[in-house]
Amino acid sequence: MKFYNSAPEAFAALGLECPPELARVEARFPLYINDYYLGLIDPADWRNDPVARQSLPDPAELADESSSFDPLAEEEQMAAPRLIHRFDDRVVLLATGRCAMRCRFCFRKRTWTTGMELDDLSDSDLQSAVAYLRRTPSVREVLISGGDPLMLPLERLQTIVDAISGVESIEIIRIGTRIPAVWPQRIDAALCDYLRGVPGLWVATHFNHPRELTPESEAACGRLVSAGIPVVNQTVLLKGVNDDALVLEPLLRRLVALRGQAHNRHFATGIEKGLEILREFRPRLSSLAVPTFAIDLPEGGGKVALQPDYSAGGDCYWDIRERKPVKYETRLCNQNEQGVY
Repeated sequence: MKFYNSAPEAFAALGLECPPELARVEARFPLYINDYYLGLIDPADWRNDPVARQSLPDPAELADESSSFDPLAEEEQMAAPRLIHRFDDRVVLLATGRCAMRCRFCFRKRTWTTGMELDDLSDSDLQSAVAYLRRTPSVREVLISGGDPLMLPLERLQTIVDAISGVESIEIIRIGTRIPAVWPQRIDAALCDYLRGVPGLWVATHFNHPRELTPESEAACGRLVSAGIPVVNQTVLLKGVNDDALVLEPLLRRLVALRGQAHNRHFATGIEKGLEILREFRPRLSSLAVPTFAIDLPEGGGKVALQPDYSAGGDCYWDIRERKPVKYETRLCNQNEQGVY
């Protein structure tokens, strides 16, 4: 796989001339992309292309002066080096700063800003993380993130996962990865054979647009699922990329067909846009495909799930198409059967 670490190289590979204004953006937030993901871009319309918008530099990145360097206050919540403890029963372990491509909307840009690149997790930091987990048995789940942990050599990934799995109180390990979407060929038999043997292990993928669901990426997800590894997907709502129900619907439908469960500043859409999309999904998609819409609060406030308000006043609620209010008295709750449709 060929990787490009400069915008002029990437644009040349697309048969395009690199706009000179991108040099200033790259000086702060360098480009990194591979042949596979670059090949998903339509050169004829790259400025509006949903893949290009996620991966190629944009001057708007420098115009955004309101976003925090550490928007989720992760540095403040480091219980041990590279170990973020925000929620009572789960932590995040930053295993590496490496990725197969750098997403321009990344909320951890601080880990790959020029001069601030995050190294791979060291043995001493891994030992510190394990020690913290052993003395904090209330933690039951570890999300291994980064960067992208699947960028690590398999032997190093095994060392990290085995160390975490060896803590008696840990019941669930999640690997957060964009690899199936941006470098699916890396999901090979050796990796799947190892992951399938780790008790309580889940893979959390990250697909944002239907164009990312190629035959190669679908095959990668298929290899994980066929190995018995549970797969969930997180989609980030991105302005100008996927903030449209007609764009997200085929993505969510296909992910469910692949047995990948939906999980859920110039890219910001606003909360109302997310709720509007959920309203459109409710009458059209089954509960398997409808995602959870969550916002990650700043200052380390954590993820909060939101739902549209269907109340129409009193004991009335709008039907799912919001065409008429329907009366539903509280006393009926125990009489009606509740189901998943």
